[in-house]
Amino acid sequence: MIFEVFRQEKPGDYHRHVGNVHAPDREMAKLFAQIQHGRRMQTNSLWVVPQDEVSEVDTDEATFGGRTDKAYRWAMTYNRVDASFAEEVADSEDEQREAAKKRQEADS
Repeated sequence: MIFEVFRQEKPGDYHRHVGNVHAPDREMAKLFAQIQHGRRMQTNSLWVVPQDEVSEVDTDEATFGGRTDKAYRWAMTYNRVDASFAEEVADSEDEQREAAKKRQEADS
């Protein structure tokens, strides 16, 4: 029988799939998992699960994250600001400074 093994490195971490072991029963599978997947690296805990009891839900069966397009959340979707826009902003700031200076001169 094949058992899938998931390892947790530190308390609070996610369990990550690290491989599988072949064993005749659960107790032997836990022992083999400790020997093969738990002793070489820091290990807080192991999950040992019969392979036929592991289920998968993929994108064909479910829509992950809802149906709304949320591409705006990813920085890669934003367009770059071109140089002419930056120049326009700088020109506008210069004009505003000049206007403020003229107002101060007129008030004095």
